[in-house]
This record gives sequence, structure tokens and C-alpha cells, in this order.
Amino acid sequence: MEAKVKTIESFKLHDRDTGSADVQIALLTQRINHLTEHLQTSKKDHSSRRGLLIMVGQRRRLLDYLHSTDVSRYTAITKKLKLRH
Repeated sequence: MEAKVKTIESFKLHDRDTGSADVQIALLTQRINHLTEHLQTSKKDHSSRRGLLIMVGQRRRLLDYLHSTDVSRYTAITKKLKLRH
């Protein structure tokens, strides 16, 4: 829970921001990284693998939305999270 609060604090756009595209992308990236580590050891966990693919698709859609609306925020968040674009 502390990691989630830290992530929200570092990516929020204003004081009460918890749901902007930037925050959602950061939280999804955090969950994706955690689940990827889990799947390295649990190769037969297919339900978690499906959840991972769903999260990756959701993050991709959010990144596409951000790219079409505000390119500067898109490049900033991809650099900060070290994502390919």
C-alpha cells in the first residue's frame, strides 16, 4: 500500500489527483513489473499470465490516449517509467 501511495504522489498532476492517465499508467506499470517477477518463478500460472496481458493492453490504450491528447506528458511519463515508445 505504501508503494501505491508513493507512486500516486510522484505522478499526480494536482493535489487531489488519483485517476489521471499518468497515475493510472504508473500504477499499472508497478503491478505489471510485480506480476512479471512472479511469473518468472511460476511458469504454469496461466490465470495470472492472462491478467498480465489484460493489464499490458490497458496500459497501452492509456498510453495511446495520452499520446493523442498531450505528447509532452506522454514523452515525460515514458521517460520516467523507462518504457519504450
